[in-house]
Amino acid sequence: MKLRPLTGTITALVTPFLQGQVDYASLKKLVAYQIKGGIDGLVPVGTTGESPTLSHEEHLDVIRAVIAEARGRVPVIAGTGSNSTAEAVELTRLSHDAGADAMLVVAPYYNKPSQEGLFHHFAAVAGATDRPIILYSIPGRCGVEIGVPVVERLRAKFSHVRWIKEAGGSVDRVDQLKQAMGADLTVLSGDDSLTLPFMAVGAEGVISVASNLLVREISQLVRLARANDYAKAAKLHRKLYPCLKALFIEPNPVPIKAAMARAGIIASAEVRSPLCPMTATSAKILTAALARLR
Repeated sequence: MKLRPLTGTITALVTPFLQGQVDYASLKKLVAYQIKGGIDGLVPVGTTGESPTLSHEEHLDVIRAVIAEARGRVPVIAGTGSNSTAEAVELTRLSHDAGADAMLVVAPYYNKPSQEGLFHHFAAVAGATDRPIILYSIPGRCGVEIGVPVVERLRAKFSHVRWIKEAGGSVDRVDQLKQAMGADLTVLSGDDSLTLPFMAVGAEGVISVASNLLVREISQLVRLARANDYAKAAKLHRKLYPCLKALFIEPNPVPIKAAMARAGIIASAEVRSPLCPMTATSAKILTAALARLR
């Protein structure tokens, strides 16, 4: 499989639900909306896709459905992370067989492994495929950060581990990664509101939640930053910023699904327990923020 660039704006897709089941009609509609909007890649069944509450069968069926609908027009990066190494390896192997272009692998959550444990976990996953592995460091959800030395060791051992989605909220962390590995490591923002400052210090794009809804706007922001037009990028960032914050006023993906359902992109804002619908107060704040974008 020819490697395609994993940079620019990549959407961490929601998984639409309807009456408790995956809504594949809405999922196909969403993929079409993304590609029409100029997206650079798609991530099915990451955290935004509510991977913890999908069954294994649903998890793989969603990945296969996105691959089928994308039809090779953009890279599909399967979310294959787990807090069980064996499960992450199996999901990676099956996603490889399904035709995924790459895998997004989050740090194991809840277990809180040591840095040595993290290295062996990701090494096992990398051994299950020769396709790109995007490491995903999000200590706020996992309780552990993928340390820079671990990233360096993985990068040195595996030629297909040279990307990281960085969602620790720190510009300094991006600087640390780029200081250590430079052009040998592609950093992608995992925080929509920090995409511009991350790119200013070397990130090459974003794996975005907001682009589920604002695909053209987020894509334009990233294109401007990649073209080093930071004056225009900053102006667009300031316009988008209140909305980017409001989309995380409650746990992701509750607000983004509510906004997408309101816009008619998906049929329902339904999420799976233990997530629940937005409060009326939060919904009012989100609606006001979206209205200011018009």
